[in-house]
Amino acid sequence: MSRATNQLLLAVSAAGLLTAADPPKIQPPAFPYGAVYFRKSNPPEQDWARDHQTAARMGMNTFRHWFMWSAIEVAPGQYDWRDYDRMMDLAAANGIKVVIAELITAAPEWAFHKYPHARYVASDGSAVNSSIGGSSASGGFPGLCLDNPEVRAAAEKFLVALVEHYRNHPALLSYDLWNENTYNGGSPRKMYCYCDATKRKLRDWLRGRYGTLEKTARTWGRYSYSTWDDVEPPYDFGGYADSLDWLQFRIDDAFELFRWRTALFRNHDPNHLVMAHGVAGTLESLPSSAHDEWRSSAEVDVWGFTFVASRKGDEPWKQFQAVDLVRGGSRGKPFWHAEAEAGPLWMQPQVINRPRDDGRIPDENDVRLWNLVSCAGGATGILYPRWRPLLDGPLFGAFGPFGMDGSVTPRAEMAGKFARWANSHPDVWKSHPVKGDIGLVFAPESEMFNYVQQGDTNFYAQSIRGAYQAFFDSNIQADFVSLDDLAQYKIVYLPYPVMLKQETVAKLRGYVEQGGTLISEGLPAYFGDHGHAGATQPNYGLDELFGARESYVEFMPDLLEKLTLDVNGHKINGRYFVQEYEPSTGRAVGRYANSHTAAVENRHGKGRTLLIGTFPGAGYYLHHSPESKAFFAELLKLAEVEPQLQTSNTSAQARLHKGPGGNYIWLTNPTRSAATATVTLGSQAPRFQTAADVWSNRELSITGKSITVSLPPRDGAVIALH
Repeated sequence: MSRATNQLLLAVSAAGLLTAADPPKIQPPAFPYGAVYFRKSNPPEQDWARDHQTAARMGMNTFRHWFMWSAIEVAPGQYDWRDYDRMMDLAAANGIKVVIAELITAAPEWAFHKYPHARYVASDGSAVNSSIGGSSASGGFPGLCLDNPEVRAAAEKFLVALVEHYRNHPALLSYDLWNENTYNGGSPRKMYCYCDATKRKLRDWLRGRYGTLEKTARTWGRYSYSTWDDVEPPYDFGGYADSLDWLQFRIDDAFELFRWRTALFRNHDPNHLVMAHGVAGTLESLPSSAHDEWRSSAEVDVWGFTFVASRKGDEPWKQFQAVDLVRGGSRGKPFWHAEAEAGPLWMQPQVINRPRDDGRIPDENDVRLWNLVSCAGGATGILYPRWRPLLDGPLFGAFGPFGMDGSVTPRAEMAGKFARWANSHPDVWKSHPVKGDIGLVFAPESEMFNYVQQGDTNFYAQSIRGAYQAFFDSNIQADFVSLDDLAQYKIVYLPYPVMLKQETVAKLRGYVEQGGTLISEGLPAYFGDHGHAGATQPNYGLDELFGARESYVEFMPDLLEKLTLDVNGHKINGRYFVQEYEPSTGRAVGRYANSHTAAVENRHGKGRTLLIGTFPGAGYYLHHSPESKAFFAELLKLAEVEPQLQTSNTSAQARLHKGPGGNYIWLTNPTRSAATATVTLGSQAPRFQTAADVWSNRELSITGKSITVSLPPRDGAVIALH
């Protein structure tokens, strides 16, 4: 530890705030705001002190640094902490808190040579060598496979040294583990990891799942295993059972390693927060990269996410969808927008042929809007992927609010304005978004099966996101909900349920029997456990739940992009597959163009169901028809749910927050023109007599339960209700 650090610790201890036996429990600032600052080679050393002073002057209070194994343990057991000590000391001197991001995904060069068998091995037999990172001009990426016990032990030794070196430093706020929670997955054609250690762990996992080699062989359709050593992970995705098990093992293995990290840090430092962040990728990359908001957030104190418009696109629904997904997975835990955009992204494949204003070259107005959207969705902290842009590698110049030389730009000025406002309004962050009007059910096996069957997750992702968009476009708050949380919602929507497990079906049945309203897209549980197709459809007794049986089905997605059907008086779009029905206890409420039954309503137990024989979510994702939008909005009537808020201007998004800090309406205008919007609260919303915009003090007009406000382009209002 540096001399400056020791002096700081002595000063804090003398003030009665710190003893060796009782280090303080550090809590975040009112609103953590800042950026990832240090990635070893960037920014230049001569600017470090100036940049910290600038950050403090502008109201920033949090930095995250990448503590890379490859940059610190320069030889076995030999640690170079000098640059990182300097970062911690500068932060403490400037009133900035530090999030230590561990990066054992950057392994030392000596480790690659000491443990050559632990290099990632792909399904094609190729091994992965040490590479220079795209987000840090330093070697050691993507690390070594931690399924190898000797590598895991070496990594653990480093992590323990890291914690012991910094756990009493006054600048320390928390630890960020497993950056972006991304497993080194690959694709079905070239997937990781096939090293011997991972194969051994797979065999152990299968023993726990099936008990015997014989049952494993029967399930996988590989009847000639003579010993467990004969069991290999699938090298292609031709079969369903082995592929689904392989993907589930990889996910479980990744989370076992995550729990190892969290336990290690908590055991060695119980006085600081453990946090992590993903990429809001659960709906598209669970099978390939183990992204799962619910499982990840359960392991940490604070969850978070990366979302940058330059990569994903700047359509208003996209960022809201990412925030809402993370909020749903967080289950009430605090979460941050851990990597938000405030600068351009150059020469990357995600931006090719997209318009300039689609997040590619942000200005200060974009920074303002994106901050407001994240907070409207419930984020209680914002960091940028860069404080100032990198000077090396393919991501040079990207993301940071400050200039390449660290100079203050208009984007940085806006970031500072928001930081100062957020921390001067601590009560705002004591309140949070209310529960949504409808739940969008996340059934992991549906996405997993889409990946195995089609080689990607597009069908699933477009179905659930299209449904989200349809509700979003009517300013209906749709929450993403896990199967264990269904009872919180009077009505839920089940997208692309082509594969469902028996245990999932049991949860859906129980939800309806207890009074819930279930809207299901087509072919529910057509494929059951292990991807096995049911002889009777809908499968697993769902014919009774929905009051109908399949009379015809076809799988021709290439011919069904313009499929239409009429449901409850609305002509809507479907896609991908078609399932027709013969009602039993149910009532036909929808027809295809051939007059065959396309949708059936039924009552079951205390609840009700609506089964639609194709995928309206994916249809809306592609077509955005007004009829489909109206259809989705009217679904709430099936459960007698009234939207909490309604807006006169559907381009403006309104969200209601409630809690100890008071009641607030967050209203955003994502358009590039001024807009006037009237927000009307529903009958279940809190009553109010007066209201005030605490963001920009805009003039409000109040009539009964309605509030009217004019918003500049790419701006918003935070309206406190009293």
